[in-house]
Amino acid sequence: MCAALTAVAVLSCSPALDWRDVHPEGSGATVLFPCKPASRARNATVAGQRVKLTLVSCEVDGVTFALSHADLGDPSRVTTALIELRLALAGNVGTSDVRLAALEVAGMTPDPHAARVWLTGRRPDGTPVQEQAALIARGTRVFQVVVLGTRIDDGAASVFFESLRLAS
Repeated sequence: MCAALTAVAVLSCSPALDWRDVHPEGSGATVLFPCKPASRARNATVAGQRVKLTLVSCEVDGVTFALSHADLGDPSRVTTALIELRLALAGNVGTSDVRLAALEVAGMTPDPHAARVWLTGRRPDGTPVQEQAALIARGTRVFQVVVLGTRIDDGAASVFFESLRLAS
């Protein structure tokens, strides 16, 4: 946490980044966003089930920071959902080149498919895009946390991901 706070102090000197502690309603999560996020919800199919998927996101300097979450209501669907979300990330940027690392987030429910993900691909219009993500769960709620842009500042992405906490 000290490293994240130090990074926030350094990065907050950038006029474009205005870090704020956000608690997306109904998520049980807390994360630092570099801009004021908006929230919207829609029905989506996740792990073979229709659920309410809530997205909280903002954009700064052409980079999107987002947290989406859904309650699956059934613990047996969580692993399938994490796998589907990872595959969707790759499909959205048209790549099969996915780098994964194990991930531990305060308050998360351990799952072998929880991961930190790095992808490089292309937007539908063909422009290059970078994406970093975290896929985790807490009980029956799954989370997809994303930074997406033509060029991602690793320092800002680190602050975003390292600040993520789930209520225990």
